[in-house]
Amino acid sequence: MRSARLTLALETGALTLPSGGRVAVYGPKLGDDLSALPRDRVVVLSGFKPDRDHFAAGYSVTPAPPYAAAIVCLPRSREAARALIARAAAEVAPGGWIAVDGQKTDGIDTALKDLRGRVDLSESLSKAHGKLASFPVGPDLSDWSARPGLVDGFQTLPGIFSADGPDPGSAMLAAHLPQKLGGKIADLGAGWGFLAAEILKRADVKRLDLVEAEADALACAKVNVPDPRARFHWADATTWRPETLLDAVVMNPPFHAGRTAEPALGAAFIRAARRMLAPDGSLWLVANRHLPYDAVLAECFLEVRDVAGDSRFRVIQAIKPRRAKP
Repeated sequence: MRSARLTLALETGALTLPSGGRVAVYGPKLGDDLSALPRDRVVVLSGFKPDRDHFAAGYSVTPAPPYAAAIVCLPRSREAARALIARAAAEVAPGGWIAVDGQKTDGIDTALKDLRGRVDLSESLSKAHGKLASFPVGPDLSDWSARPGLVDGFQTLPGIFSADGPDPGSAMLAAHLPQKLGGKIADLGAGWGFLAAEILKRADVKRLDLVEAEADALACAKVNVPDPRARFHWADATTWRPETLLDAVVMNPPFHAGRTAEPALGAAFIRAARRMLAPDGSLWLVANRHLPYDAVLAECFLEVRDVAGDSRFRVIQAIKPRRAKP
């Protein structure tokens, strides 16, 4: 979808690539086709580890401003979109341009409306249920830059999960964790650190690995969890491996990819937890009640029980991880 608009813009002259210099692409997602751009000049900038790792196989992913031009792939959050556009405006050299591209379902119309009156915005090009428009660098957009917010004493940033406060599922899970979890714990998909802060209230915890794929969320967690027992990992939780097998894994796994429900993502978290746990280790999981996790839990653990729940969520404990099949 993105590639269709980008290719059309370049073919029709709506966008003209600069003769030299690097072209930054901010926030592309796994599956986005950037082949219309000169590979040797493209720098892909993503804070989401699986996306960054995907593009690192074929593109530079090391920030190297200033850039000759930039393409901003619109995130869903309006505040995060503004912050990304402001970052591009600060990092593209004078004389360059910035293109903003996104699906209608991700708020491209709102983003372009916000830009009109601030910049000399081109006519938008519509294709594949989205739009692309561009503007020359010049106007100061620094007032759109990302600014941390405080929620109940925790720092958050625009666009990260549950930026306006603790997720209700995580709050339910925190309320039902046992007083003794063990010495070596991992919080998979740790976000900005709410669950980690709760886990570290337990004196028996000797080490807590916070594993989070979103760089902005992990940066907040480092501020919110200043405990020396905490270790921070910018990593895909489904492939990350601990130094040693763990006594417990705690998680509120994601189950969306963009706007699309992907229960397989939560299932991958469960299988990853099984690989990480010692034979007597426990998984503590909260999940939306409608998610079909029972089969994968039975596949991965000998004993599974519901600890708590309501009409929206289930808090689940799973013990005795089964040996993974080779």
